[in-house]
Parts: sequence; structure tokens; C-alpha cells
Amino acid sequence: MSTLFISGFASISSAGMRAGALAERVSSGQAHPGVPVGSLYEAELPAADGHALTDFDVKTHLGRKGTSFYDRATALAVVACGEALANAHIEIDEETRPRIGIALGTTLGSFKSTSDFSMETLVQPKPYLVNPVLFPNTVMNCAAGQAAIRYGLRGANATITGGPMAFLNALRYAGNAINRGYADTMLVGAVEEFTPHRAWMTALSGKVPHPAGEAVAVFAVSTVRMAPVAEVLAIANGYGPGGQGSEALAGCVQRVLRKAHASAGDIRLHAITREAESGALAGTKIFRAAQHFGDCGAATGAIALASVLELHEAEPARDGELTLLTASTDDGAVGAAIIRGWSRGGADRG
Repeated sequence: MSTLFISGFASISSAGMRAGALAERVSSGQAHPGVPVGSLYEAELPAADGHALTDFDVKTHLGRKGTSFYDRATALAVVACGEALANAHIEIDEETRPRIGIALGTTLGSFKSTSDFSMETLVQPKPYLVNPVLFPNTVMNCAAGQAAIRYGLRGANATITGGPMAFLNALRYAGNAINRGYADTMLVGAVEEFTPHRAWMTALSGKVPHPAGEAVAVFAVSTVRMAPVAEVLAIANGYGPGGQGSEALAGCVQRVLRKAHASAGDIRLHAITREAESGALAGTKIFRAAQHFGDCGAATGAIALASVLELHEAEPARDGELTLLTASTDDGAVGAAIIRGWSRGGADRG
């Protein structure tokens, strides 16, 4: 895969939407306890505090037209895609729109939308008078599709599932789409919403040490070097079933180091999605995004990368440093990527 260049990005998380909000929270060095979330839903939640953006209102950003039936995941993704296009200074016209696509990672789409629609079929009077307008939100590719419709993007459009692996898989998919000529630019990211369904699923799983969080981060990616904020030097994935995930991840790390022509000592930060990944590269500073933004599921890797890029922007001395992103799942799927970050207008990028 050719080197991918990130020309701009946008994120929404419990830290807010303001530029620099991620870096500000991460720079505190303290785990964040979350915010009161009881006002978001009438349904009971497993805890009074959580990691959600409680004042987010899609109508404030996009208006009422066409947004009335967006679920929360779709709303977050559509707003973030628009912000990423603006941040990357991408103009959409009849020449460019067929060549701009979207690859969006998720766990299973909107768990709440799927559950609510299923409930409608049980509680509404026969012959099951469910509201058909609610059905599109139950489809996993709703968010990516709505973003393409909103901004008129006609390039490759894909939704990539995979839980914590979803973002790296989406990034790999986007690179393949560009390299094979299906698109010139891809909006790549991942989204996860905060709802009672996800909050309870996370709390009851017994496997996640952090409360549920929500986040979306979207990156404008291409193979054209135009004052990028980052370079994706290498991506690799693998599979280690039956308790062999650690070995498989170590293999992925070695492959991306070779592809990036880097050594372990060149890596300044290792961003992980789960604690089991922390031993994949000894002696490197670990960045745990979940400590600051909660368990963001599929969006964990995306919000981690956005945080790293904001740190580069806040501290230009970081220019050119390499970050290792890793991800893994319970069933043995693993992945790794190496990113070189830059601040805008920073050092010579060669």
C-alpha cells in the first residue's frame, strides 16, 4: 500500500467538538471520570456518570431539514464528515464528488435503533404498525450512507464492522480503494454512540474496565502530499485464535515496522484499544484513550489518532514523531499501524 496522507480531520467526543479539546483532556494526564448523563435518556442507566457529549444537537449544526430521523450515531458521523471536509479544505463540485468516498467503522451500527425497531414489532397493534421511517437507522451502513447523501459524495462507500478493530480495518479498506483507483480521497473514521443499550452492554459484559463512551473521528485521506497533518506509513492485520492473539499482534507490529522502515526505538507513543496490547512493543509510552473518553468501542482507535494529531498541533516539537496504533478483539483479530504526525505549518515534511 502506498503511503496515505491525512490532510484534515474532525472529532466529536465527551471532551466536546472544539479544536484542541482532545489534546487538552489528554494533556491533563488524569483519567476522566465522565459527566452526568441522566438528562440524555428517560431510561435507567447503569451509572449516573458516563462519557457522552450531553449538549450535542444535530439540528444546531445541520438544521432541521433531513435530520429529524437521524439516530445519534448517524448524527455524530454526518456532522464529523462535514467538519473533516472543511478542515481539509476539500471543495466538492461535479468534478470531485465522484472521486470522494467514505469508509466508516462501527461495531454493529446503532444498537438502540435496532432494538427500538424490534420492540415496535412487539408492542404496536396488529398488523404490527411500525413506523417505516425508523427502519433505515437499523441498517449498519446508515451513517455512511447519510453522510454521502448530505454532502453529495459518490465515491466508494463502505461500513466496516469489527468492534475495536473497525477503525484500522476502515483505514486499510480506504487505502485499497484509493490505490486501486476507486477514489481519490476517502473520509475514513469510526463512530460509536452513547445510549442506554450500549451503557448496559458495556457495564454487564464484565470485560471492559471503563464505562461506555461515545465518539466519532473522521480523517480525510489520499495519496497526495499536500501539507498533511499525518502520514499513514504502514498497516497490517492478523488473527491469533485460541489465545494466540499476543503473538499475532507482535507479528503485526514487526511487519509495520519493516514497511515503515522504522525500528522499535523510533516509536514515541503506543496507542492501544485494550490493555492486552500494552506489551506489543516494550519500552514505549502507552496511550490509553479509554481512560480519557470511556470505552468508545469501534471509535477507540479513531479518537486515539485524533488525540495524537491534536497533541502534534499543540506541541510542534512533536513533528515527525511516530505513533504505533494497535487494536485487538476477544476472538483473536489484531492489527497495527504506524503514523507520522505533523502540526500545520510545522517542520519540513520532506
